[in-house]
Amino acid sequence: AVELVESGGGLQPPGGSLRLLCKASGSPSNSTGMNWVRQAPGKGLEWLAGLGRSGAATYAPAVEGRCALTGDDARGQVGLRLAGVMADDSATYYC
Repeated sequence: AVELVESGGGLQPPGGSLRLLCKASGSPSNSTGMNWVRQAPGKGLEWLAGLGRSGAATYAPAVEGRCALTGDDARGQVGLRLAGVMADDSATYYC
């Protein structure tokens, strides 16, 4: 089984930065990468960003230029930093 543990986050002031970390344990060797999604109150899931096994990151247009992924998917650890947070970024974030 794969276990994902998230940490970080919390309330941020407008213009501040959000930092999250996701650690995976028991990840299968054929893992294809790690992704971040978020869900705003009363809305569906929204894909934000992904880090592939090659280390290449891709971002949704809503956060491109403000978002950065760090870490090593092969080791099961990926961080997300979202700069310049605004009201539209209010959501629950999941890896």
